[in-house]
Amino acid sequence: MQNLLDPAILFFVFGVMAGALRSNLEIPPPIAKFLSLYLLMALGLKGGFALAQSGLTASVAVSLGAAILMAFLVPALGYRLLRNRVSRYDAAAVAASYGSVSAVTFVTAMQYLESAGMVFGGHMAVALVVMESPAIIMAVLLANALRHPRAAAAPSPAVAGEPPPAASIASTPISRILHESFTDGAQLLLLGAMLVGVMTGEAGQAVMQPFSADLFKGMLAFFLLDMGLMVARNFRDARSASPVLLVYAIAAPPLHAAIALALAWVLSMPVADAALLMVLSASASYIVVPAVLRYAIPEANPAVYLGLSLGVTFPINILAGIPLYTAVARAVLG
Repeated sequence: MQNLLDPAILFFVFGVMAGALRSNLEIPPPIAKFLSLYLLMALGLKGGFALAQSGLTASVAVSLGAAILMAFLVPALGYRLLRNRVSRYDAAAVAASYGSVSAVTFVTAMQYLESAGMVFGGHMAVALVVMESPAIIMAVLLANALRHPRAAAAPSPAVAGEPPPAASIASTPISRILHESFTDGAQLLLLGAMLVGVMTGEAGQAVMQPFSADLFKGMLAFFLLDMGLMVARNFRDARSASPVLLVYAIAAPPLHAAIALALAWVLSMPVADAALLMVLSASASYIVVPAVLRYAIPEANPAVYLGLSLGVTFPINILAGIPLYTAVARAVLG
């Protein structure tokens, strides 16, 4: 209930309602882009300032190692669950979306933890970055394997609507995917802001306080309003998806969060860091990954992986997932 009464979350709900009513309310794309860049810069600065205080410790290395492990585990599990139930190209694309992360979900979770007085490590912003690319790379490798001539000769389960693997479709070079992933503007801005925060430390934090902290809540509320409008538009695509995919979009996030919690328990991670790892593992990308998949796996249906991640999983995580994962992390690790 506390999460639902948060002004930023209420603006998200208002955006969903306005979109469902087909209102002409909209945030101009340039402003929405600016809000996204602002949140990433503020997040990077906060993480950098915190890293400057804590330094690179063994605990930081453990947390980042857990994040990288989850980044490979989640898409592998997702593809294995979906490959014989839907088109294998769609399975690879959905697995990539859910194996990657949502920066907005992470920012909202970070704000929730701060309001609850829970202190987390600034290095978790680095975890956000390192979890972005592995799922994309795995999905492209799977798609390239499906297109390989040997895959065409091998029998595979018949799935309605799945195009046969064809050698005529050129495989996407991994080097191109790596370049696209690591030079993406959002990634670079987040890393650059984090580096500035580390280099300037407490002095930089004092100077940037009005920008990176005082304005943050209002900017997040404005951005979540726009996200609510987008959710309402994409929910129509999500409703037309296979029932198997709808079940996956609802059930997979808590499953991934449970795996992350078990890993955090084994590694004795701090409660707040564990909660953020759960949120990252339960989230799904709807910006960077879909942009890459459109040309990397053109055989997959964008309405499927974008509609599910944005129309189903994102609102569930924002409204219920973040407080639930935090409460469970407190109960188990607290």
